[in-house]
Amino acid sequence: MKKCLSILLVLFFGFLARAEETATPKATGASKPNIIFILSDDLGADILSCFGSDQYKTPNLDALAAGGMKFTHTYAAPLCGPSRALILTGRYAFRTGAVNQDKTGGFTPQQETMMPKILKEAGYVSASFGKWGQLPLMPSDFGFDEYLTFKGSGIYWNTQPKGKDYTLNGKLVELKDKEYMPDLLQKQVVDFITRNHDKPFYLYYPMSHIHGDILPTPDSREGATDKELYADNIVYHDKLVGQLIAELEKLKLREKTLIVYVGDNGTAKGGAAISTVGEKKINGSKGSMLEGGSLVPMIVNWPGTTPAGQVCMDMIDFSDYVPTFAAAAGAKLPENVIIDGHSFLPQIKGEKGMPREWAYVQLARMWYVRDMNWKLNEKGELYDMSGAPFEEKLVPVDSTDPVAVAERVKLQAALDKLNPAGGILDDGDGTGRHGGKSEKKKDKKTKKSKDETSEPSSD
Repeated sequence: MKKCLSILLVLFFGFLARAEETATPKATGASKPNIIFILSDDLGADILSCFGSDQYKTPNLDALAAGGMKFTHTYAAPLCGPSRALILTGRYAFRTGAVNQDKTGGFTPQQETMMPKILKEAGYVSASFGKWGQLPLMPSDFGFDEYLTFKGSGIYWNTQPKGKDYTLNGKLVELKDKEYMPDLLQKQVVDFITRNHDKPFYLYYPMSHIHGDILPTPDSREGATDKELYADNIVYHDKLVGQLIAELEKLKLREKTLIVYVGDNGTAKGGAAISTVGEKKINGSKGSMLEGGSLVPMIVNWPGTTPAGQVCMDMIDFSDYVPTFAAAAGAKLPENVIIDGHSFLPQIKGEKGMPREWAYVQLARMWYVRDMNWKLNEKGELYDMSGAPFEEKLVPVDSTDPVAVAERVKLQAALDKLNPAGGILDDGDGTGRHGGKSEKKKDKKTKKSKDETSEPSSD
């Protein structure tokens, strides 16, 4: 009798354990991937050779794409501050207030939960090495265990006004003569992954390249032209990615590591003016609501999980990283808060998944929803995007084309559901670069002297 009772108890508790696993599936310690998110600055869809650039060669990123998956319809916010807030919170700007460069710095850890806090509950250690930009406070305030930040954007040498020092884990450190900030960031990255090779980690790596100032790299020849220096910076940032991949292989972490590489917004005007794809210029550049303002290249590589050499044309917007990484890590998303992103983890694994029907892009009081062939903005303007990214055709309001009429109805329904105008609105100059327009006008006289000596808002 006792023996039978023991057997029944074992079976009963075994059943309970299996039921609990089924109800709340979790990634095991062995299956939790390391997550490395590499974010290039001001690098749009016209820069990487694996995405068709005519001017530049990026062999390491090409190899990363060949061994993984290219995403051809990935949409950022058109400027870096709103773009990065979207990446780290998974929430659209009209919810967080990150509608312009200045206003992005207004939310707090009590108001918004960033990716590292979500992953920490799943056992992840995290770090942010690079540009923090217009984001508020310091990375540690939002859950990062380690961090290095610098002032503004595009910091390379201590000869730059904002390049004299940087902050490392709360301590102000002098940037030494002939010390190259991108190399310093890379050193921190390698040290972090080396020390944490035996536990799941999340590395947010927002690079300096290729934001201006466009300065010589350690590999640049003396007397190089501005155009040559621009190419040098692209090549150097590609080299750094290659070095990082080599370190992961050395540590035997490649198959355990999900790598996502992406640009933070479209190419800046100077770069866009000299860059082509198939001998054609992409329509628009950084800061604009045209295709070139938000369309960015994305590469995902996870050996043994992501099929090699694949191209995914599904719509992705920058709110999607939070739910995707949480799903990969087996982490819970914040409760009682709207997460706008859709997980594309199935696509990363080579499955169909449930692709989003449209991507949403916002800057200041300008916004649009974009599906594969059409775009509708806040003015009610419908664009035929069949020629994108090189051409956008405005559809007449009175068009009776049945496809255009149906698309207008569908996309307008999406905008009505989002209701951006009912959220936090831009209070700036309308460009998305500056906030507090009315306050600035009011205090213009008393602040004039201070404004002339203070640091300008970087983008």
